[in-house]
Amino acid sequence: MTSTRALRSAFWTALLTALTALAACTSADRSEERQRPTPSRAVTAALRTVERSTDGAESARVRSTTTVGSALSMKAHGTLAWHDGLTGALTITYTGGTTAETMRRLGTTSMQARYLPDAYYARMGEAFAEKTDGKHWIKYAYDDLERLAGSSGADLADQMRGTAPHTSVKLLLSSPDVRKVGEETVSGERTTRYSGTVRAAGVTSQTVDIWVDDRDLLVKKVEKGRTATGQLTQTAYYSDYGVKTAVEKPPAGDTADLEELLKEGTLGGTS
Repeated sequence: MTSTRALRSAFWTALLTALTALAACTSADRSEERQRPTPSRAVTAALRTVERSTDGAESARVRSTTTVGSALSMKAHGTLAWHDGLTGALTITYTGGTTAETMRRLGTTSMQARYLPDAYYARMGEAFAEKTDGKHWIKYAYDDLERLAGSSGADLADQMRGTAPHTSVKLLLSSPDVRKVGEETVSGERTTRYSGTVRAAGVTSQTVDIWVDDRDLLVKKVEKGRTATGQLTQTAYYSDYGVKTAVEKPPAGDTADLEELLKEGTLGGTS
């Protein structure tokens, strides 16, 4: 079946790996929450303040680096906003791993990414456009991901919607052993560091560390864990909270829809 072959293509796998890495591990598995010990009230109260403050800031600049075993190494920078659903614009550069090789065959190792409340858009290279009647953008509607990839697609859609920085604080609040580590300097600022282990879908031995400034805003996050693809490490820095952001949907005439590409079997020819 054409759609099955497409789903197995290197292109499809590479892009899902990249999308998952962007989202990192932003949703916790709470199945054993009742049996867990609880952290100190002071730490919990402090983190809840950080979550509220960071959520209330509504936007920020972000720069990050991500590695996933031998599959992916990439860096990203741009802006995110989360006051009315997630929106944002990032430039992503694939610096290594099998995903970078796949993207290189598609004519680029750097792409633009745009988040809108209902979908994620990625601008591909010229080799991709040659296969899609000149269209450079590919649209990943969150509803399509849930329908096309089942429970894993639903998890990915949820993670993509949860890329805002305060979701990392929310994740850390689910940790049974979260603790205050101490004070450290990050980008010239004095910060307080918190660390804990969490359970996340598809990840084992997951740790989350965050650094918080004197305004109770998240300024740095490090997530580490082991996935089926390999060891995941993501480091992100957040700055310029409240920055103005304006993200436009790519032109319809220059955008190919993921579901239609899979139906046509277009993606299957890129492996």
